[in-house]
This record gives sequence, C-alpha cells and structure tokens, in this order.
Amino acid sequence: MHDTLSSLVERAMLGNQRPLEYYLREQSRLPGPRANLELVNDLSDLLAVLVTEQPANVRALLNYLIQDDFQMNASNTPAEFVVLCGIVASGACAAALPAWRGQTFEMLSQRAHSTYWRVREGVAMAFQRLLPVAAPETIQCLTTLAQSGDYSQQRAAVAAIAEPPLLHTDEIVLAALAIQRIVLERLRQAPAVDRRREDFRALRQALGYTVSVVTAAAPEKGFALMRECAAWKDADVTWVIRENLKKRRLAKFVEDTEDLAKLLS
Repeated sequence: MHDTLSSLVERAMLGNQRPLEYYLREQSRLPGPRANLELVNDLSDLLAVLVTEQPANVRALLNYLIQDDFQMNASNTPAEFVVLCGIVASGACAAALPAWRGQTFEMLSQRAHSTYWRVREGVAMAFQRLLPVAAPETIQCLTTLAQSGDYSQQRAAVAAIAEPPLLHTDEIVLAALAIQRIVLERLRQAPAVDRRREDFRALRQALGYTVSVVTAAAPEKGFALMRECAAWKDADVTWVIRENLKKRRLAKFVEDTEDLAKLLS
C-alpha cells in the first residue's frame, strides 16, 4: 500500500489529485465503525517529508483534500475520510514547517466545530502532531480554545492534549491539567438551556475520559482536581467524574478512587 500511496502522492504533487482522492475513498473503510487511520498517518508522514522541499505543491494538495468539508451532506463516508486525511496531514506539515503554524492553528480552530465528527477527530489528531515539536505554540492555541471557544472547540482542546504518549514532559502535563480545569469550570457555568445541546453533550462525553488520562499521568494533581470538581455538586460535572472513575487506567489508585466515590455518593 505504501508504494501505491507514494506514487499517487507524486502524481498529485504534479497537479493530478483525482487518482489519490479516489484511492483514499476506496481505502477509507467507510462507512463503517473504524476509519483507516493507518492510511491517514501514512499520508501525513509522506507529506510532512515533502513539505519542506515543495511547500506550494503540498499546500495545493491539502487545500484540495479539505475542500469538501463544506459540501458533504452525510457523515461516516469516504468523502469525510478525504477531509480527515487533509486535516491530519495539515498538522503534520505544520509541525515540519514552522512558517505554516499560525495559519494551520487558525484552520484547525475553525474546523473544530465542523458538523462532521470524523473531521472534529481529525482536528484533535492534527494538534497531536504539533504538540511534540511545537509545544508552547500549540498549548497557547489549545488554551485559547478552552478559554473562549465554543463547546466543540473546547472538546478539541481537552481531547487533543489528553493523549498518553504526549504526557511525558512537565510542560505538556501541566498544560493538560490546566486545560481540563478551564473546561470543567466552563461546563459548570453552562446555562441549563445549553445542556441539552448536542455539542455540549459531546464535550461532556469527551471529558468523561480525558480527565482520567491526565490524572493517570499526574495522579496527585489530577485527583486533587477531581475532588475539587466533586465538591461543586454540579450534575454534569459529577457525571464526568463518575465516568472517569470507571476507567481501568485509574484502577491502581484504590485509595483515591474510593475517596472520590464517597464524595460523590
């Protein structure tokens, strides 16, 4: 598959993008429960190598791949997969080419509230491509989304930074804790009319696992945050804490989880 992809990317770089698009659609595994993320990552890696030598050609290809986001009429489709590929590859290319980062952050911030959920997932994956090589810039962008973004943008912020392989430096771990706190506080302050909205419920669902991911990386600070949240007695925040306590990654922290369960009872 990699040889086929390489040759199709080479043709696309010369202006013939349709064969690559058709290949991505055919190999997307959509509609279905799991998109072909291996292909997403292979394409992103290839373009990240090419972008420093052929930035204009790569930019043209990325624009071609993501253009359909505004024209699709259904989710979980091969067309959505093509956009997903373009979004993630944009993050990978911006990681390789610093001059692209500002524009890419702006694009990702906008696509975070796409109506298509795989595109929204692609935004989080793109940020994850940027975090290891551009942590300060990416953290600043995610923090802004957490502080002032809509519910979908907040979801992108908490999901992007709650990725176990990334939580190995103090800078990213502390930022992850801070972003979870910001968004949990905003969840608590949400008006009742908003809490029935689909984007609010998607954010709540994401927080139902992201807090435990960050807590597993920083148990003392993470459980302190969860205890503070439990004391708020907000129904949606309480649901978030209960969901995180179910996660296997916290099972070894018996004393902390038992204490939290008592606070929630």
